[in-house]
Amino acid sequence: MTSLYAALWIFLRGALLFLVLFFALIFFFQGRFIYFPAGPLAGTPADAGLLFEDIRFPATDGTLLSGWFVPVTPVEASRGTILFCHGNAGNMSHRLDSILIFHEMKLDVFIFDYRGYGTSAGRPTEEGTCQDAEGAWRYLAEKRGIPPEKIILFGRSLGASIAACLAGKTQPRGLIVESSFISIPDLAAEIYPCLPLNWVLRFRYPTRDCLRRVRCPVLVIHSREDEIIPFRHGKALYQAVGGPGHFLEITGGHNDGFVSSGSLYREGLRDFIFPLLDGRAS
Repeated sequence: MTSLYAALWIFLRGALLFLVLFFALIFFFQGRFIYFPAGPLAGTPADAGLLFEDIRFPATDGTLLSGWFVPVTPVEASRGTILFCHGNAGNMSHRLDSILIFHEMKLDVFIFDYRGYGTSAGRPTEEGTCQDAEGAWRYLAEKRGIPPEKIILFGRSLGASIAACLAGKTQPRGLIVESSFISIPDLAAEIYPCLPLNWVLRFRYPTRDCLRRVRCPVLVIHSREDEIIPFRHGKALYQAVGGPGHFLEITGGHNDGFVSSGSLYREGLRDFIFPLLDGRAS
């Protein structure tokens, strides 16, 4: 019996040590499970036949970032400007398909890389990526003189959380939240329901909480077929919208729904964006 107790004690001690090491790994290195930046750019808007400006601008803490301003030509044909916050993987060069969609709608696009992505300096953090988006807003408003009522914030996946945070601090004409989550802890609890990860998660990205502070019109886009972020997250975000809210259900997976949904996606964007910028919606 003594040997049985000893074996059980050894097992429990080993299990406890494993859990301590596991949660320590999650606590100190969780950024590596959230951010997947790519360095070299895979192309530029010129590869899609678009004119663009290569922009360097500071985040609000001074970190130097890279971005592209893709204008509509002639200038007077532009309806407004999309401030594009991309997702957690790759860099801005992997979003040319989306840039083309907005360009075809006669919308200027300003897309940028967060710190640590592409050729932007620094390393990504939750606070840092939000400061990056604030720096992009300041660039449009102060350097280019674009009025807030002509700016639509767009974010996909992690970028939607960043865009929602920015919308709560600024006054854009509208906000588009595509394929996003309630928060990082909520998503983690759904993926790993048996692990108390909320105890050790330093990154929050509370999209739902941010949306409750947003007063501009909001379009939430999500697919029932999203294999990474469940559809219920999109519905929960829509229900949390503090101002005028709209919901667009698309088809396809997390990374390709905006492409595979085709005209459903594009018409949904037009129906939301055009009345806002043309002064036909509140």
